Amino acid sequence: MSNPSPFGRRSPLTPTVPRGEVLGTYESYLEAQAVVDRLSKADFDVKQLSIVGNDLKTVERVTGRLTYGRAALAGAASGAWFGLFIGTLFVLFSPVINFGLLLAAVLFGAAFGMLFGLGSYAISRRNRDFTSTHQVLATNYQILIDPNLVTAAQQALARPLED
Repeated sequence: MSNPSPFGRRSPLTPTVPRGEVLGTYESYLEAQAVVDRLSKADFDVKQLSIVGNDLKTVERVTGRLTYGRAALAGAASGAWFGLFIGTLFVLFSPVINFGLLLAAVLFGAAFGMLFGLGSYAISRRNRDFTSTHQVLATNYQILIDPNLVTAAQQALARPLED
């Protein structure tokens, strides 16, 4: 999925649902994206297209049970990354390159991250004892197009691709 350039045209202040005729309906975003890619390769003006997901659903997939060990490990990992970032800044702006300082920053970050992870798990343990991931999925995806361009788009899709 791509986002518009910050230097390009501005979008309306209030988000609006695109209007137009349905060029096609697809079960996955990748299928709809492939059609737009094909039109782009056929030199069709793809700025006139929109991919719209319909019947959105929130899906939460449970990935496991949360324990003190997992909370400590996750906290240590995120703390180590933060320590690596801070240590790298110290090494870059230090007059003498000292990799011991970098290692110390990673270890301190991991230790504080582990303590924070354990503390936050202990506080919220009764509310949520599992880990999960969230996704927003659509039942289907439609490509919408200006009604005046439907025939041109269908003709572009009917032509074989040139390499």
